[in-house]
Amino acid sequence: MELRPYQQEAKDKIFEEWEKGVNRTLLVLPTGCGKTIVFAKVTEDCVRNGNRVLILAHRGELLEQAADKIGKATGLGCATEKAEQSCLGSWFRVTVGSVQTLMREKRLRQFPADYFNTIIIDEAHHCISDSYQKVLKHFPDAQVLGVTATPDRGDMRNLGEVFESLAYEYTLPKAIKEGYLSPIKALTIPLKLDISGVGMSAGDFKVGDLGTALDPYLYQIADEMVKYCMDRKTVVFLPLVKTSQKFRDILNERGFQAAEVNGESRDRAEILEAFDRGTYNVLCNSMLLTEGWDCPSVDCVIVLRPTKVRSLYSQMVGRGTRLHPGKDHLLLLDFLWHTERHELCHPASLICDNEEVAQKMTENLEEAAGCPVDLEEAEHQAAEDVVAQREEALAKQLEEMRKRKKKLVDPLQFEMSIQAEDLSGYVPAFGWEMAPPSEKQKKELEKRGILPDEIDNAGKASMLLDRLHKRQEAGLSTPKQIRCLEKYGFIHVGSWSFDAAKNMIDRIAAAGWRGAPRGIDPNTYIPEG
Repeated sequence: MELRPYQQEAKDKIFEEWEKGVNRTLLVLPTGCGKTIVFAKVTEDCVRNGNRVLILAHRGELLEQAADKIGKATGLGCATEKAEQSCLGSWFRVTVGSVQTLMREKRLRQFPADYFNTIIIDEAHHCISDSYQKVLKHFPDAQVLGVTATPDRGDMRNLGEVFESLAYEYTLPKAIKEGYLSPIKALTIPLKLDISGVGMSAGDFKVGDLGTALDPYLYQIADEMVKYCMDRKTVVFLPLVKTSQKFRDILNERGFQAAEVNGESRDRAEILEAFDRGTYNVLCNSMLLTEGWDCPSVDCVIVLRPTKVRSLYSQMVGRGTRLHPGKDHLLLLDFLWHTERHELCHPASLICDNEEVAQKMTENLEEAAGCPVDLEEAEHQAAEDVVAQREEALAKQLEEMRKRKKKLVDPLQFEMSIQAEDLSGYVPAFGWEMAPPSEKQKKELEKRGILPDEIDNAGKASMLLDRLHKRQEAGLSTPKQIRCLEKYGFIHVGSWSFDAAKNMIDRIAAAGWRGAPRGIDPNTYIPEG
């Protein structure tokens, strides 16, 4: 099986990390981008090198899928470590293992600490839990790959505590742009659902409280679905089984062909097959279908289980992002959830890395309530709005800075001038990045003209120094040149060359530092070349 370009790049980056001595690394691929195929091919190379590989997951369906994909993609057979099944004594070099089984002390003791050379964790956003940690600690020298669609968790304990690096990330916007996933249109429904009284548990909303809070709105939500979903294949996620069953009945009253599945459904496979072939056009479930289920023809997703966990939200929406003949986009219905907490996931959570842009995008989508908006276009507009707001704030800040002489350049001024959104929106992920800047970093930043006081972590300091070094190599303007010329009203000096900036400063100096040279308008001036 030939890998797609991004899958091949991901595989190469994983082995590069391991070869560098980074034993625990992450792979982030959006739902529908073939993460199982990537780790199947990684497994194949590991076995070729003589290694034993453990594929670790928390659900039986994921283990079965992994074994099936590994068999089809590589021809390798898999042993199973689950319940009464054991891989000990098997001649297969690959084991698919249940974390619930392996975490047991009696089970773990049967394995030498060096039994598995490589451990691959599927749906790695779960691996912060004690059960996974117990297994990983038993095999301390194994090379570990975590695979996930979104690298975070509801209890806010960062995956950076478990993994040392991010080997490769393929983003949802890139996957859509390159034609591997369906475009998404978000539609905000102007129906206000009050969940401000819902309690919290394990870092997310309590599902019991959510069911009670949602109940009064089910008929109104069904009426809204009549307007937008009658000719679509829709999956609805709800907080409780009884809520899911009630909503199925309401939808059938409204003329939909709705079905419901839950963990106790004996005819679950038959219902899913019937939905797949079109017997039903709506499928209600209470969190059953978040992982390990694929139906590419789904072209509408409704999340009626509000969450602040980005990985969970991405998993739900991911049920509809796969490509399918005749499907030109996925419609994602969002509601005006009224909550006192601002961490609630919205469509912006799927596409925005920067929290400021995400908030602005959510505001814009709410203003456009009732009209479907392409997610990428919405993100682009929100980013432009945020930049405009920042520039307005920066203009005020620069006005204040002009009133007092400053030897060093404020990092924000530098970032805005060189239009470095990756710097201004940077959030540290791994342990070393979160540490305060080192004295060496501070001294180097000062030497290069940047005020280090506003930089509160080593990751940001490292990124800034790397950018400064690259700009120096490229012959671009320095922070001090930027500060000097922007003081005289010149704009976007960050895009000037070092020589162009030096030439203008020399001309200003020759005129006695009284202002821009005669005949030059600083607001419109662009240096030649």
